[in-house]
Amino acid sequence: MVNVELKLRGGRVHLPSGPADVDIGVSGGKIVAIGNVGDAAETIDCTGLDVLPGVIDSQVHFREPGLEHKEDLESGSRSAVLGGVTAVFEMPNTKPNTDSEAAVADKLQRAYHRMWCDHAFYVGATNNNAEHLAELERLPGTAGVKIFMGASTGDLLVSDDANLARVLASGHRRVAIHAEDEFRMQDRLGERVPGDPSSHPVWRDDESAILATRRILRLAREARRRIHVLHITTPAELELLGQHKDIATCEVTPQHLTLAGEEAYPAIGTYAQMNPPIRSGAHRDGLWHWLRQGVPDVLGSDHAPHTLEEKAKPYPDSPSGMPGVQTLLPLMLNHVAEGRLTLQRLIDLTSAGPQRIFGLVGKGRIVPGYDADFTVVDLKACWTVDEAWLASRCGWSPFTGMQLTGRPVGTIIRGHRVMWEAQLAEQAIGEPVKFEAVEFG
Repeated sequence: MVNVELKLRGGRVHLPSGPADVDIGVSGGKIVAIGNVGDAAETIDCTGLDVLPGVIDSQVHFREPGLEHKEDLESGSRSAVLGGVTAVFEMPNTKPNTDSEAAVADKLQRAYHRMWCDHAFYVGATNNNAEHLAELERLPGTAGVKIFMGASTGDLLVSDDANLARVLASGHRRVAIHAEDEFRMQDRLGERVPGDPSSHPVWRDDESAILATRRILRLAREARRRIHVLHITTPAELELLGQHKDIATCEVTPQHLTLAGEEAYPAIGTYAQMNPPIRSGAHRDGLWHWLRQGVPDVLGSDHAPHTLEEKAKPYPDSPSGMPGVQTLLPLMLNHVAEGRLTLQRLIDLTSAGPQRIFGLVGKGRIVPGYDADFTVVDLKACWTVDEAWLASRCGWSPFTGMQLTGRPVGTIIRGHRVMWEAQLAEQAIGEPVKFEAVEFG
């Protein structure tokens, strides 16, 4: 038996081979023993709880720099760890945009030991930086390149095939894509009905999504470049992407798996407004069909907060986006409790999947030598999402008042107990995530 700095005792541990009632030993921030662990300087009793690999949210918008009235790196990451998330990939549509080496360095400096969770930052592709992306994607702490094919929050946009081809030709890492067709959406601006957010998915319709996804698949194949299509909202896209797994991975969000437009827009109005939109119950059911077929690779929250005052503006002056990093795991644990997916599939979508498709170093699995990142959950806890629990600066959630089964109890990052029973540690310890493509060439 190995004596260790930290021991997790008595929990059901979810190993790559499946769940097992074993102890975990941690020293130097790494997993050093699984099974029969010796004495420890600190022991965490996990009796009655499940110990998952640390949950990774590979799409969040924490708004810093420039939009800190909505969120900042500290408050967004505080939300993350309270929701059981151990690492996040943060998006580049800030002010200024994260589209240069200096902008990435600035974010990393702001984040180090100020963010509660580990982190990486996307570089935004523009028509002006396309030829420099091969160098930018290799910067330490960088998750890769992000393309906005359709306009969303901020002014990052690469909409035409010629410039998309330039972006895809520069570099080798997987490129993340917001796939909505800007040209079609510009033509359909008249479909927006003032004061009626339910017209949002009529404007940004299914064809806007599938057209952009078809275009980027064709361009990616021509460039021999791997892509990752974000926040899929239509079953047709998942069917198509399932035919191109050699070059394309994809993401679904908890909100598109949970909300249906027929209910959400009458109930919460512009608070359900996001890009791409919350669509119908039939769309939601179609996403679940393809999720059960195994097509989506990861879950991302697309955490995109705006203030209550901003969201209260009448449509279409209201901004698109909703918070979600803190509720990602609770919502999905509730779907597990209600039988829509297995806990094993959820672990693949939130831990092993991100590690596999993005090439994370030492994260995503509970095995010796990996970072000691754990998300500890109570699968039987019944509770209600309330505003007092929410940590995002925006102060609201579309899921407030929702009754859930399954709750994050603890967030442990590199052997540090960052959150336990909704209480935070004294100090944030977030550090940059490492990627194989950067570390090993």
